[in-house]
Amino acid sequence: MIDTFLVAEKTVVTAKGDGPAVDVGGAVGRVFLLTLEITKIIEQESLDVSIYGSTDGTTWGAKPIVAFPQKFYRGQTPVLLDLTAHPDVKFVRAHWEVARWGRGVETPMFEFDLRLKEIPADVLREARSEAKALA
Repeated sequence: MIDTFLVAEKTVVTAKGDGPAVDVGGAVGRVFLLTLEITKIIEQESLDVSIYGSTDGTTWGAKPIVAFPQKFYRGQTPVLLDLTAHPDVKFVRAHWEVARWGRGVETPMFEFDLRLKEIPADVLREARSEAKALA
């Protein structure tokens, strides 16, 4: 069961960048919970985080598989990463863009992390059956 960070805890960024490639090829369920946690910011700035996939860990797709809503404040934001529609993806990595506007220092600063946790197959089955019952 995969439970790791795509962006390490307390990572400080001031410019766009990419996290390391993480091997998800051995995942059974192919559905993951991503949790973005912003722990420090300065005012008047934004953070955009997206997830890209790769078959080999070196060549990355042109478009993200999933993206978080643009963030301006501290806090946690969960997003599901469903790779069942992307059977060729064996590696994922985070990409972030930062922007700052207004007065004061022009360089943005975010401290954040991004956790990737595989959702167990039995939990997925239960959630899907409950969703069908509610539909």
